[in-house]
Order: sequence, then C-alpha cells, then structure tokens
Amino acid sequence: MRNKFILSAALAPAAVVMGMAIASPAMADADDLVPLDECLEAAQDIHMGEFVKVEYLSLSPAGVPTYEIEIRDDNDVEWEMMCNARTGDIYELETEVDSAQDEAFAKNAKITEDDAIMTVTARFGGEVVEVEYEIETDGSPTYEIDVSRDGQKNEFKVEVDAVTGDIIELSVEEWQIGQEPSEEVGDNAQSGRSSNSSGT
Repeated sequence: MRNKFILSAALAPAAVVMGMAIASPAMADADDLVPLDECLEAAQDIHMGEFVKVEYLSLSPAGVPTYEIEIRDDNDVEWEMMCNARTGDIYELETEVDSAQDEAFAKNAKITEDDAIMTVTARFGGEVVEVEYEIETDGSPTYEIDVSRDGQKNEFKVEVDAVTGDIIELSVEEWQIGQEPSEEVGDNAQSGRSSNSSGT
C-alpha cells in the first residue's frame, strides 16, 4: 500500500499540513523540491478556502513532480490545482463536482462512468479505488480514476475525457494528506481505501 497520511481536520492550516508532509518518506530526500507550504500559499493566492487534501505525484502530465491541491471555497466549490513541486508555480486549475450527475458535468459528458472505468481497467488492470469528476477551465468534463495494482505501493491516476472516452493523462501518486468527505467509487467499482488507515 502507498504511504498515506490522514489529515484529521481538512481545515488545518498550511503549517500543519507542511509538518505532516515533511514526515513522509517520499519527501525525506527530495532536496530539489520546494517546501509544500509554498505551493499551498500559491493555491490560496488563487482561491481562498479550506484545504481538503494534498497528493504528491512523482510522475505528472507536465513531466515534473507535482503537488495536487484541493481547496473548498466559501461557496462550497471545490478547486483542484496542480503545483510544480520544483518551482512552486500553479500550472493547472480545475473544479471538482460530487458526481457524474452534477449538471455542470452531465451537460457535456457523453461517456458514462462505467465505460470510463472499463477503459482504464482494460488498459491498466488493477482495482479502481476512487473516481473523481472534474471540469476543466473550458467546461470539458473528465473522470479522474485512481487504480491500485497488486505488488505496487503507488496508485495510478488516469484521466479520461468524458466527451471522447480517450485517456488523456496519467500520473503516479506517491502519498496523500487529507481525505474527501466521502471517498468512494461508483456503484460498479470496488472501494479500496480506508478512512483511518496508514501504511507503506
């Protein structure tokens, strides 16, 4: 199992999140990375709100190590930002909704969640442990599907275009701090996460 750190309150200040991140094995030898709180401050500069979770991606679509930061603002909108872990710059911004039935997602989606999951498992195998529903800045909906494979400690994050059904991004997640209020996959996928476990 990948390293996992549970943030007891997703509202914790950046300093607390930073302290937990430094304790993680994945960060211990990462001398070329900026401090996590630098990326957290950059995210808050774009959208103020409560931190929901942070994930560290050793492999990202941008080709650089990345902190994926999720913030919920005062209007209960959840923002996902990708921060270059070497420079501290935010290079991607998306919103996240609760389900594929959300109007903002469903109005443009043509591919069902089940079909997206089938595409990912046919390509990569493994077990689906989470599905997120994201909306790009141009309004395009995408499924972000996390997959765990036997014998591998890290999770693969696979993004599927909800309009075309194509796989458009692949990332490798090393660790996570915090957790969504409810992290679960669709009806036909098996949940692989525990809300209060940690391990390597």
